Amino acid sequence: MRHFKRSLFIAAPLALASAIAASGVQAQISGGVVKIGVLSDMSSLYSAVGGPGSVVAARMAVEDFGAAKKGLKVEIVSADHQNKADVGSQIARQWYDVDGVDVILDVPNSGVALAVSQVTREKGKAFLVSGAASSDLTGKACSPNTIHWTYDTWMLAHGTGSAIVKQGGDTWFFLTSDYAFGYALEHDTEEVVLKSGGKVLGKVRHPINTQDFSSFLLQAQASKAKIIGLANAGGDTINSIKQAAEFGIVKGGQKLAGLLVFLSDIHGLGLDKAQGLIFTETFYWDLNDATRAWSKRFAALHNGAYPTMVQAGVYSSVLHYLKAVQAIKSDDGTKVVAEMKKLPTDDPLFGKGVVRADGRKLHPAYLVEVKKPSESRGPWDYYKILATIPADQAFRPMNEGGCPLVK
Repeated sequence: MRHFKRSLFIAAPLALASAIAASGVQAQISGGVVKIGVLSDMSSLYSAVGGPGSVVAARMAVEDFGAAKKGLKVEIVSADHQNKADVGSQIARQWYDVDGVDVILDVPNSGVALAVSQVTREKGKAFLVSGAASSDLTGKACSPNTIHWTYDTWMLAHGTGSAIVKQGGDTWFFLTSDYAFGYALEHDTEEVVLKSGGKVLGKVRHPINTQDFSSFLLQAQASKAKIIGLANAGGDTINSIKQAAEFGIVKGGQKLAGLLVFLSDIHGLGLDKAQGLIFTETFYWDLNDATRAWSKRFAALHNGAYPTMVQAGVYSSVLHYLKAVQAIKSDDGTKVVAEMKKLPTDDPLFGKGVVRADGRKLHPAYLVEVKKPSESRGPWDYYKILATIPADQAFRPMNEGGCPLVK
């Protein structure tokens, strides 16, 4: 009995100390909850690229991190920005000011992402961009609260544009989505083409979410350019490639360069229409055993659809974000982003890497070619890896971006 009482007296202070320590950690987490907001296109041309799949990826990251076991309470909310910068900004303000959201993820659409980045900086929160492409996010519009995770227009232009010019595609005509993303991708690719000794014979811009590309494709066809560069994405890329086939553009000797193409686009097009397309990716489900295992788990949770690089980037960025929150025991956005830049990145999808001072996440990129139907082993087996671009070469050198954070 005396031994039992002695144990109680020893255990009680230890339990009290643990409780005090736990409450101290939670006190530094606003509202006692790390709240994650997935802001994406849930219903339109980029919904297969990010959308509900990005929510699935975020949930997988929270589960794989073991947040509950580590004493972190994490909640995930989501919303549709409708590809409108004002809508995206309004949701971001509501989330930050009223709903207690600590970090916003994904945001396919560069115009929306640039607006959300500004709001995030004002509010001292965190923004992890996976879906938007504009290299301005780590250039003139860089922010201490924003990390650009998966890919950008500089990477796409230098990976795809330079490879195609080297193969003899030295005259170009651009079919460009008429907003920030399209302008940035066109600009970065044109710069690469010209530096590589090629010429740009013309360009035309189309509204986002265009259904009829006939007039734009006729202009591209009339230019006689060897390469028609598609500076668009998602549903616009799918529609432009399908309609180009109907016009017999490729059969007539011109080639299409998909400057931003996703696995979901190839699935939507089918290998018969997409075969031979060359483009740049930063993730493919069939890279190695780890990517295959994760992607099969993802597909089981997402109606059988395999992940795009955007959805993989959401998973990877959330893992690293939670590691930083745990390290500093705080969800203060500015401090967490600073910690994310200090910690090396390491996850099963992108491997080891770093986040630079300008907010650019570094990892390898892959030049891929779409397989012929006869080469595919089945659904989602779509790519041949032509080349691996090392992380230190895949993205724009930090001193060339014009980011004010870089000293």
